[in-house]
Amino acid sequence: MMTYKMTIAGLERELPICPVNDSLSIGAFVILGDAQLSEATARELLKLAPEYDYIITAEAKGIPLAHEMARQHGDRTYFVARKTPKLYMSGVFQVDVRSITTAKDQMLYLDTAEAAMMKDKRILLVDDVISTGESIYAVEKLVKKAGGNIVGRMSILAEGDAQKREDIIYLEKLPVFNPDGSIKY
Repeated sequence: MMTYKMTIAGLERELPICPVNDSLSIGAFVILGDAQLSEATARELLKLAPEYDYIITAEAKGIPLAHEMARQHGDRTYFVARKTPKLYMSGVFQVDVRSITTAKDQMLYLDTAEAAMMKDKRILLVDDVISTGESIYAVEKLVKKAGGNIVGRMSILAEGDAQKREDIIYLEKLPVFNPDGSIKY
């Protein structure tokens, strides 16, 4: 398997290069299970973070980052936009989302009790990787629907065209690849 070596928050990692379609491959960045990387990236992102009241992320790969950022910052609560409604939710808001790593359209759900906590609060959106921006945009729609004020969008990596965006804060650039593993851009 082809890999792409990079340094993220001072830690070296090799990302497997995975095909998305016949003309595009991506470096698969998986923070799930990597406690050392979660801790280091959270620390570095918090140095760049604007003042906020709550963090929110989309289920699932952003959860370790949101958790670690909240822990290091001393936050008691952070929010997760879920892929399915849960029985314990008091009610739900929902929006649709399609990301580059998901084969089909999905929905994201937010508990109405959590939405009430966000009203008029400063909300920081975080994710592991921003590529097309669709996932973070869906979370943004949920926050706005809840009446929260978005103060920032952060990710560990900005992939492809997301590197050109001026509305996100990220630690490192992640290129996209041709099928042969060479960098596309």
